[in-house]
Amino acid sequence: MTLNLIKKSAICFSLLAAVSCTDNFEELNQNPVGATTVDLEQNFNNIKGLIKPAFTRLYISDITWQYQLQQSLEADGWSGYMTTPNDFDGNNNHSYSLRDSWNSYAWDDAYVSIIANLYKVEQRAKGKYDQFYAWSLIVKVATMQRITDMYGPAVYSKFGGDGAAIYDSQQDIYKQMFKDLDFAVKELTTRANANEVSKFTQTDLSSCGGSYSQWVKYANSLRLRLAMRISKVDPILGKAEAEKAINHATGVFTTNKDVMKIKSPLDLNVIEQMSHAWGGLFMGADMESILGGYGDPRIAKYWETSKVSPGEYKGVRTGILYPTPSTYAKFSQTGPRTRTGEVTWMSTAEVYFLRAEGALRGWNMNGNAKDLYESGIKASFEQNGAEGAATYITDNVKVAKDYVDPLNPANNAVAVSKVTVAWGASKEINLEKIITQKWIATYPDGQEAWSEFRRTGYPKLFRITNNRSGGLISTELGVRRLPFSQAEAATNPKGVASGVAALGGPDNGATRLWWDTTGPNF
Repeated sequence: MTLNLIKKSAICFSLLAAVSCTDNFEELNQNPVGATTVDLEQNFNNIKGLIKPAFTRLYISDITWQYQLQQSLEADGWSGYMTTPNDFDGNNNHSYSLRDSWNSYAWDDAYVSIIANLYKVEQRAKGKYDQFYAWSLIVKVATMQRITDMYGPAVYSKFGGDGAAIYDSQQDIYKQMFKDLDFAVKELTTRANANEVSKFTQTDLSSCGGSYSQWVKYANSLRLRLAMRISKVDPILGKAEAEKAINHATGVFTTNKDVMKIKSPLDLNVIEQMSHAWGGLFMGADMESILGGYGDPRIAKYWETSKVSPGEYKGVRTGILYPTPSTYAKFSQTGPRTRTGEVTWMSTAEVYFLRAEGALRGWNMNGNAKDLYESGIKASFEQNGAEGAATYITDNVKVAKDYVDPLNPANNAVAVSKVTVAWGASKEINLEKIITQKWIATYPDGQEAWSEFRRTGYPKLFRITNNRSGGLISTELGVRRLPFSQAEAATNPKGVASGVAALGGPDNGATRLWWDTTGPNF
């Protein structure tokens, strides 16, 4: 197996450089047929061109090795979804010996490819073309939710200012994200209600198709996700924001026609390419244990049967000793789900599970927890073209199965998840069921799954056996965050210092984020 990630591009990686990289936008983007600045402004091309890159960079879908650095070698493994069974000379994230050169990439690319461009949109559109400013705010929130949930404090309110780029605390970022969604939802709702012809259509590469109403629905659903993320650390604000999302006239996702997805410019999904073309990405042992134990038909949509045990799905444990990069080459590789070239930013199933948890917490989610939970399962089955949801929902017998490594019995493990699918009797058990089903439905977005695992402790996953962190990161608790970007430390030391102060702990993978609190879920 060849590692296809050491291909660094020569781009501006510091936040200050990110701003300067776009300062000469007009000069660098002269229309070859002689369009003037006035022409560009009349067609909004001077704004549209700044938003467009986000569609392939928020969840990198155009360059495979960059996605590998952005997420595959981090959250996709820590979530239990999949793993790259390569020891990397003993220094790799899945064994908790964190590689800063990998872990900086998500931060660096987000600011250079998305946030710097959206800052320019603000300068050109705010107060003048507010529909575009509103659109940019939704994309900004979607981007920065991922960044702050990876790193914690980040540059949000002070991006583009003079001097050092000072970091906001994660608490302040969440509050600002809610405010930005307020503006965006109000602006686009007003225009939709006035039946204004959308200016987004030709630029919008998402399933929203340029519709103002669909972007409002996505923004409301995104607000619900943010609200649930802070449900333990700030339940009062979480409840208020969640109910605001549900009570808005446009509402949240309710059918699979609402699923927010992007069409990858590649013929194959980047995950598919890593698994098959590169031969370096395989099913996680947790997926085999949970989906296999439930007899879940979605397993055939997500994965292929293995060659090591023909006719069976075989996953690989994360964070074990990998003798060679090819040792596990005959285990299960990705299946039909990642062959479509579609990248899901947010699913309707996720929204139903968010509402189910909200109802479980006593929030007004326009439905009871059990019905919303079952609707989430049905939506996921439908999205994946799987049959048998009605029977699956009532199963109160099947549980996750023990894991067996056919190559090395030392890696065998007793199943840690013990919940069935059918709705239960206690809050905690039902929360575990909700998050476990959301974990199944959210595949392959390991970033979101890893965040929910840190917030709730669910689903219960196998622990690694080859912890090489030198005692820094607990085997039981796992990695809680990514250290700040190396480029930031070199070019914006005052900013990083402000980030460490806001973090409230050392800049390492063991420090918890603001919303990642200790204590019970209820």
